Amino acid sequence: MISTVQKDTLNSPKIPKKKSAIREWFDSVLFAVIAATLIRWFFFEAFVIPSSSMEHTLLVGDYLFVSKLHYGTRTPVTPLQMPLTHQKIWGTEIPSYLDWISLPQFRLPGFSEVKKGDVVVFNLPVEHPDLYKNYDAVLPNLKPYPIDLRTNYIKRCVAGAGDRFEIRNAQVYVNGLKSENPPEMQNEYFMAVTTAINETNIFKKNGITEFSSYTETHDDTLTNNDESGYIVKTTAGTALKLKGYDFVKHIDMMVLAKGIRESNVYPNSDLLDWNKDNYGPIIIPKKGLTVKLTPENSAFYAEVIRNYEGNHNVVFKDGKIFQQEKELDGYTFKQDYYFMMGDNRHNSADSRYWGLVPKDHIVGKAVFVWMSIDPDPESFISKIRWKRLFSIIR
Repeated sequence: MISTVQKDTLNSPKIPKKKSAIREWFDSVLFAVIAATLIRWFFFEAFVIPSSSMEHTLLVGDYLFVSKLHYGTRTPVTPLQMPLTHQKIWGTEIPSYLDWISLPQFRLPGFSEVKKGDVVVFNLPVEHPDLYKNYDAVLPNLKPYPIDLRTNYIKRCVAGAGDRFEIRNAQVYVNGLKSENPPEMQNEYFMAVTTAINETNIFKKNGITEFSSYTETHDDTLTNNDESGYIVKTTAGTALKLKGYDFVKHIDMMVLAKGIRESNVYPNSDLLDWNKDNYGPIIIPKKGLTVKLTPENSAFYAEVIRNYEGNHNVVFKDGKIFQQEKELDGYTFKQDYYFMMGDNRHNSADSRYWGLVPKDHIVGKAVFVWMSIDPDPESFISKIRWKRLFSIIR
């Protein structure tokens, strides 16, 4: 009888225990977080544009998808991180990671290299522990972070590894050839007027968000005249349109002359009289490329050699680079580098001000805008920029 009962019990079907509502909810949330984390890490990530440095190519309030597959996904350096966060826990100042473990970084194969003209998201290199304090004048309130958690920036690659880069009178040249300008590139213009104008009406209607009266920003190195008018940041096409108004005497792009040195331009060296409109020439480092070091280019390459190449005991002193107290007369680079600039050329904190972007800081390629919200709409209906939805980034 006992054996019969045991036999019946073993052969009877087991009734699965039903999960509680809380358990089902927890499993669903866990699955969603894991799936979202894997997609974000391996395939693509969503970003929002917070500043005007890429206008008018990208506008403040644009939401875009960035492909990790184009250049290859990076393995995490800081694995102890709360999922779906970057530097801090949402809405707090609490770090979202622990730096107890630091892993070597690898990049999975991609189907493209970073090319000149690409709009690229990358981690800001100068949040390096030995650099961040040097850039308060350009980027205040920087803090040091691991490579994969440094602040995400978006700019256009204007010169790649191995290129000879130069800016002449605000025009980019690569390998001696004039580069094609982005179609929505902005510059700073002086607009001389014959009478006072309705600023909101004229500028808003023409998509100009950055403007000021000439007296507010008077700078003799830029304008050198006594005319009344406005300083505006806009595209060449819009500048031509403004020129057609009967109250506009003339409109001219404002360019710093060659030889006028800007102290906050990278690198800060008395041997170089570079500014935002006249920069270089300089060779962008490429993996395996050996350069002969001179007092002039040593100022440019020192930060790269010391902080991004995995070297130790590197010192830049008196225009010379020393390693292990031995002067270097040449150097062979260990990875590729890129020169990045914003399309809003006269209002962008980019490689002209903080240097090159190493390949191991590249996050991905900006592909398309999926949503665009105007932070200062004329009405509730116009808050969404409908024409920008699902537009390809060029």
